[in-house]
Amino acid sequence: MNEMSAATTLLCWKCGAALTDLPLPLTRLAACPVCRVELHVCRACVFFAREVANQCREPVAEPVSDKTRSNFCGYFQLRADAYRAAAPVPASRAQLDALFGSRADASAGEGGASSPSALDELFGGKPDTQ
Repeated sequence: MNEMSAATTLLCWKCGAALTDLPLPLTRLAACPVCRVELHVCRACVFFAREVANQCREPVAEPVSDKTRSNFCGYFQLRADAYRAAAPVPASRAQLDALFGSRADASAGEGGASSPSALDELFGGKPDTQ
C-alpha cells in the first residue's frame, strides 16, 4: 500500500473535501463524507493516467471500464493530488453583459434586449411582409 506522510492532506477526487477522518488503507466501500462519492476508484489512484492504455500505469492490473466507480483492484493506492478543481469560467460577468446586455437592461425596457427593435437592429431590419 502507498505510504502517505502525516503532512499529506488527502482530498476527495470529486469535490475536494478533506478525508482526514477516514482510516487508511481505504476499504472498497469507502465514501467521501461530504459528496458521498466512492473513493476506491481509478480516478483516485496513483496509477491512473489518461494518456496510457486502459488509463492505468500498472501493467498487470485488470482493465476497469468505469474509472469513477468502486472496484476490486488490488493495486489501488490513494493519490494525494487526485482532486482537480474545475477550470475557471473564461468569460467574466462584464464580458457577458457587454455581449448580451446586463440584467438591468433586459428588465428596464419593454421586452428588454429581446424587444423587436433590438432584434431588428441585430438582424438588419424588419423582414419583408407579403
